[in-house]
Amino acid sequence: MAGGMVMKSKKSVQKYAVLKGKKVEISPLTGKPKIVRQDRGREEAAAAAKMSKETWLKYQTEEYKKAWPKPAYMNEPRETVYVRDGGDGAYRQATYEIVTRWTSKTRIEYRPHAKAPGSKSHIRYEKYAKAKTVGEALKLGSYPIDWCFDYEHGFIRVLGGEIRDEPIDISKVADPENMDIVDKKIYKWFRRELCRRCGLKPDDLKMEAAWNETLWQRAHRLLANRYAQEILDQAAKSRKPIHQDQVLKVMKAWAFGRNFGRTNVMPDGKEWVWSDTVGLLRDRTGDIHVTGASKRYPAVVQMLNGWLRCILPAEILSFPWTSINLNCNYAARRHRDGNNFGASLIAALGGFTGGGLAVWPEDDKSVHLNKLPKGKEIEIDISQNLAMFNGNSAHEVKSFDGERFSIVFFCVGCHAKAPSAVKDELVELGFQVPPVTEKADRLLRRPQGYGSKKEADKKSLRIWSLKTLHKQAKAYKKDVKKVLKPMKK
Repeated sequence: MAGGMVMKSKKSVQKYAVLKGKKVEISPLTGKPKIVRQDRGREEAAAAAKMSKETWLKYQTEEYKKAWPKPAYMNEPRETVYVRDGGDGAYRQATYEIVTRWTSKTRIEYRPHAKAPGSKSHIRYEKYAKAKTVGEALKLGSYPIDWCFDYEHGFIRVLGGEIRDEPIDISKVADPENMDIVDKKIYKWFRRELCRRCGLKPDDLKMEAAWNETLWQRAHRLLANRYAQEILDQAAKSRKPIHQDQVLKVMKAWAFGRNFGRTNVMPDGKEWVWSDTVGLLRDRTGDIHVTGASKRYPAVVQMLNGWLRCILPAEILSFPWTSINLNCNYAARRHRDGNNFGASLIAALGGFTGGGLAVWPEDDKSVHLNKLPKGKEIEIDISQNLAMFNGNSAHEVKSFDGERFSIVFFCVGCHAKAPSAVKDELVELGFQVPPVTEKADRLLRRPQGYGSKKEADKKSLRIWSLKTLHKQAKAYKKDVKKVLKPMKK
């Protein structure tokens, strides 16, 4: 051949090695021992099958498939996220949320003869498919991992019985020794799966009952905190701003709590909303403190505050805030916030359409919410804009489709009464704490009502393009800690 090259024969020579006293063939491609499929009881299972394949095929018709459909969410595309970062892994997140709420008294029904004869799974399935409850299924040889597989494939459906509102959580159980076998199995398995999915150690999931968090929340909030810390470290090292896409990543990882207390925002027919508040808060006893979640997941709070500091418009660099309200996937009905002090800043993130914020900037509370003049509201696309508004005036969220997170930075009315030690905690978390002499109308004037003819000396609503703010964003500074000084005017 040209160049004097000599073609070598492609015929491979079989090589063998002795491993653990056995002769094994070496793969010519990998140079490692070939993996030989072991029987592991397959031949025995095939011999034990009492059903022919012809008989089994009678139960695999389109009619049966329609009668036993897969869950609707199985048709949705899966987001590509590594398991160690909280990704789905073998089963969908929605499946874990469903199965971990089952109890021994949850009534179930199995699809007849769902698995093919000749396999070990067929023998096991034929046995436990006779169960009428989850407790019976466990006794007959199925386990939580089986329930996930069978549920996703439409082999099992829930008929009723006892089902928890939240997954089993040992920190909420008065006497763990009295947990039944199903609760113990689900808890042990669920805990192990959460550790695997979120890259955690079992000790990381230890909680106190006073935290009022579920096992699921604890794991995913730790994951969100890890994301946030990575973002903070990266921003500090690169001296670049924190971007809203990074904030969205943390919000997606964060496990929101069911908030039963925000009755003024709940859409009709809802008894709770996905909503959390971090930073300063006054509880029902009157105690003013930094919320527990803020202390347990400080990187999340620092990242949110760092993001706002990076994009704050030049004309409102002295904007004060002590608290952040985080909301997920609900359209707040028309309401007025009762305990806010001064102006609030709001933005929304996620893949959604609709969901604009409608505000009545001149609402001075002199008119009932349902009698506010039509056409006086201003709708803002807060997915594209950062809006400053008066939360104590009427506002509402328009209906939307998709996944929507809103973030509200605000100052609580009791900030001036907060102990100095509490203010120091806020500063450490990145809040811009106002002085006790702060005036509520410094950045936004007070609403004048819709019957007033007074001239407006300054704005009651301000809006900035998020795209522009990110282009002008300042580099993140890790050491920024600030209590605002009293204003001269």
